[in-house]
Amino acid sequence: MSFLYAAALAAVLLVVAPLIAHLLQRRRADERDFPPAHLVPASPPVARRRHRVDDRALYAVRTAAVVALALLGASPFVRCSALALGRQTGASIALAVVLDDSLSMTALGGGSTRWSRALKAADDLLSSARAGDAVGIVLAGAPPRIALATTTDLGAARAVLSTLTPTHRATDLEGALDLAGSLVHGLPQADRRVVLLSDLADGHSDGPALDARGDVALWVPPAGLTDAAENCAILRADRQRDRASVRVACSPPSASRGRGIEVRAGDQLIGKKGLPEQASGTDVVIDVGAVGGELMARLTGHDAIAADDAAPVLSIAGELAVAIVADPASAKLVTGGPPPVEQALSALELDIQVRPLPLVPDRAEDLASFAGLVLEDPAGFTPEARRSLATWLERGGVALLALGPHAPMAPLGASFEPIVQGAVSWGVSPVDGLDSSAAVIFGATAAGLSELHGVGRASLDIASQSGTPRVVVKWKDGAPWLIERTFGRGLAYILTLPTSAEQSDLALRPAFLVLLEKFADAARVRNGAHRTPVGEPWAFEGAKSVEVVGPDRKPLRLVDEGAAKIAVPQTIGIYEISIDGDKLTRVVAPVEREVDLRPRPVAPAATSTSLGDVHAKLDLSPYLAVLLLALLVSELSLRALAARTGTRASSLASASGRPEDAAAPFGSSSSAPPRRATPPRSRTG
Repeated sequence: MSFLYAAALAAVLLVVAPLIAHLLQRRRADERDFPPAHLVPASPPVARRRHRVDDRALYAVRTAAVVALALLGASPFVRCSALALGRQTGASIALAVVLDDSLSMTALGGGSTRWSRALKAADDLLSSARAGDAVGIVLAGAPPRIALATTTDLGAARAVLSTLTPTHRATDLEGALDLAGSLVHGLPQADRRVVLLSDLADGHSDGPALDARGDVALWVPPAGLTDAAENCAILRADRQRDRASVRVACSPPSASRGRGIEVRAGDQLIGKKGLPEQASGTDVVIDVGAVGGELMARLTGHDAIAADDAAPVLSIAGELAVAIVADPASAKLVTGGPPPVEQALSALELDIQVRPLPLVPDRAEDLASFAGLVLEDPAGFTPEARRSLATWLERGGVALLALGPHAPMAPLGASFEPIVQGAVSWGVSPVDGLDSSAAVIFGATAAGLSELHGVGRASLDIASQSGTPRVVVKWKDGAPWLIERTFGRGLAYILTLPTSAEQSDLALRPAFLVLLEKFADAARVRNGAHRTPVGEPWAFEGAKSVEVVGPDRKPLRLVDEGAAKIAVPQTIGIYEISIDGDKLTRVVAPVEREVDLRPRPVAPAATSTSLGDVHAKLDLSPYLAVLLLALLVSELSLRALAARTGTRASSLASASGRPEDAAAPFGSSSSAPPRRATPPRSRTG
């Protein structure tokens, strides 16, 4: 509340003026004792109303007039404003409203969150729309989604708007603007525009300024969403033996001053350490000893976003765990070091942990901690390994089997089941290179596979394979090169070419990295890491029953896509998953770029007032003026009625000879009981 507004509103204190005026009408007269009154016995005193307001109706009207006058004087200082669309041609508008529902929009400032302010601004825009306008709603949390396709039903648009809630996703402004532009592009309305309601904190504060796309104008209204704020977040917390490593990011980095990290087991404090003066992607190591159970890391102090101030400490590394079974002798490089597939997975920086294994474990429990398994030119699997592989695949594991020259050398009792049925042979490849089917998987990098050379290639009978194997990529002569098979909730990729540099040049081509990235993505989606970024979908293929319970103890909505059930976690926290009776726990972590609250620049044309502006949402001046006029008429009517009633009472008193009737106030009853006699006194004044 501004000083001028408060000062103008203080005029309401004049409401006591009518009360004082009415009380002054009944002044007490000066009293003097009359000497003969002592000869008359005194009568007992009676209660008298000394300070009584006469003409209460008139007093109420005058009081209401003072209050209305004070409100009228203060109304010019009221800042109740709303966004409104500007109509340059006066015609209908095709409008796409982009609402940012990312984590940064939950920042608290000025008593409300950025999301609530953006939601109010969107409601104001819909209120200013009129019949004939087309409205669509797009959410800018990564990946962008269409909340409402363009429609002329403004009531339906408001109904959808009332159901929207913020998430903890990252921000994708570029994708959201492209999606919003596609909604209104080509509509019959000549005026097509996109309204962006976002704090512009997408982690690219140094990126190019946001501007219009094609014939669709962009408007970034002044909704008060880019105010400065400080925030620190725990990105991850891992425990290794007796130490906890907590990764923290702050925006700005100086926001870490005076703050620290506590590690607790329930209510018990296990360890504590302060943050450095500048924390930007900083790892803080805290000694936690041998304490068992679930540990929770939490930031001390307060900031704009509270949802990212705590994270569970995972007893095992939270990245995606991938095991590699390869013979170091056959998969070695001339330059030395691990096999090519191991080096490539480490170089991709996919937030995965690569663990080499000498052979396939014989127990399913030993494979349970891995989401992916790479089998480089094995010589078959033992019966125990086959059983563990089958159980692991059924529960969601993803395997990549690269067949090589060791395939026909399987010892007695060994085979490639359950991944491959039947015999596998090895021979010289009659052709080099893959056909055009490689472009579907590898995109632009498929051009390098047209001349792929191998010393030999493996051959297997597709018809003898159980289930529904799918040949994804073929050699130029039509023989299978990449085969895909599903096992319950799991998946297996079969390559008829090894990744060893001595057997082929596959590991030297960019498409090899694309293949490993798709393998890692499939492992992450199906089996999942212990910790995944918020907004990354989980796919449960082949599962009969799936239930996902979020941090708020509410079940997550599942979407059926063919044989898979898809769940998308949208908030940070711990999720409990039940798959066909198996219990899993996953942690959803914030995206680091979402912690950066610096806004992205906007082109000057996108802030033009010709596209829209802020105006007074409610002007009370006309209503107050009419009210004052009505009160004035009421007062004049009451005064005229009082005068007429007084004249009539005087004439009646003259006719009856009772002067006390003439002195009766307006509104008093003519049947009032007579007053008791009191000792006479002389009154003056």
